[in-house]
Amino acid sequence: MIRASFIRARFQGSEQRRIGLTGGIATGKSTVGQLLAGRFGLPVLDADLYARGALAPGSPAARAVLARYGVPVAAKPVAAKPVAAKPVAARPVAAGAGDAIDRAALGRIVFADPVERRWLEELVHPLVRQRFEAELERLAHAPVVVLMIPLLFETGLESLCSEVWLVTCSPETQLQRLIGRDGLPEHEAGARIAAQWPLARKQALADRLISNDGDPEALEQQLAAALALNP
Repeated sequence: MIRASFIRARFQGSEQRRIGLTGGIATGKSTVGQLLAGRFGLPVLDADLYARGALAPGSPAARAVLARYGVPVAAKPVAAKPVAAKPVAARPVAAGAGDAIDRAALGRIVFADPVERRWLEELVHPLVRQRFEAELERLAHAPVVVLMIPLLFETGLESLCSEVWLVTCSPETQLQRLIGRDGLPEHEAGARIAAQWPLARKQALADRLISNDGDPEALEQQLAAALALNP
């Protein structure tokens, strides 16, 4: 496989094994990541977590999103519960405290419009890559590191990895998981799946396939076997 050989060539002389963990939306990447961290004790770097951090309230990226989309993506303030207490002087609101993003509303916009999705990716992905590079430097002496990145191939972040594992499941399972997880109507869940690269396209680029159709014991056995193999 040309891609895998090229990536491995970049890591010749390095003993660190960097596993790029990817898959389609709702195929079960988080479940696999949790097993690798909890059952096998590996450090797992989470691109979704870093993307949320990039859009933290008051951050430059969050302000850019609000400037582009305005009120429709602004998180609604949570009403404070009334309490019986003595009147106190009002405290000033910290700068940027209200610059929170309604991620569900933002998702509805970008998954419906490829142009807007590309704009958001160009804003967030460089920040996520910076975070990965910083964490990999911090973990430079770890023998194995897992990079959990849903859009691994789409963003070119496979260049950070020594091997790529693709989490797969049947299309029916993927659709039902997404509907149940995010509470989406079937047509919207299908549109979100269609907005990503097809699993077949990713399978041709991956080094290992991890089948995740619902058997936890079989999933754990696959992971143990994959970890035992040389990359």
